[in-house]
Amino acid sequence: MIEVSGLSKRYGAIVALDNASFSVGEREIVGFLGPNGAGKSTAMRILTGFFPATSGTARVGGYEVHTDPIEVKRRVGYMPERVPLYDEMVVSGFLNYVAEVKGVPRAARRAEVDRAITRCGLTEMSKRLIGNLSKGYRQRVGLAQALIGNPPVLILDEPTVGLDPRQIVDIRQMIKELGAEHTILLSTHILPEVAMVCERVIIINHGRIVTQDRMDRLTGPDRGKSLEEVFIEAVAADQQAATRTEMD
Repeated sequence: MIEVSGLSKRYGAIVALDNASFSVGEREIVGFLGPNGAGKSTAMRILTGFFPATSGTARVGGYEVHTDPIEVKRRVGYMPERVPLYDEMVVSGFLNYVAEVKGVPRAARRAEVDRAITRCGLTEMSKRLIGNLSKGYRQRVGLAQALIGNPPVLILDEPTVGLDPRQIVDIRQMIKELGAEHTILLSTHILPEVAMVCERVIIINHGRIVTQDRMDRLTGPDRGKSLEEVFIEAVAADQQAATRTEMD
């Protein structure tokens, strides 16, 4: 569902994404890991059409993000780390507005909004002002807006950031259940979250993909390593390789 090949993004002399290549299969949940500033959000914003890449290609559902941005947007539900919500709107009104923006036919909007509200556990909050919601429920609204239109691909950037332990458990379970129907690319700093939710992991450092494999191959009994150890070793090896290249 997602195919990225040789993707790069440069801001003058700054390289945010460096020849990155990876893929995410249909109905697969993949964790996207990396230190702060590693390039995760840059890659996600390119995939969702927020800005173009400098070079390389990215396809979602067979459509290239640069040449067919509208078709890509129809197939992607995006939940950024800081979800842009309208505090003065009630939950149901906001989601109806999102449905209109996404082109959901008028006759189908009510059912689509109700589906997203039910799916994200927002029934009791549907008539409340978004500005009065807790952080946990605001995250649920963010996930609900990504689900409007039932896109086959969900791109979630730090969906559990700032939540309390109970809220984190609820959102993780919701993501696992959504994986039965959607392809999910999940960015997070919480390594146990990836271990519990994701089938495969992609590790990025300084814009470079340094490791990508199935969880059982990275942390299975024959490897005897935790995901944290795999992550630290992959990032350290990449930094050492980059240092040697600079010295040469």
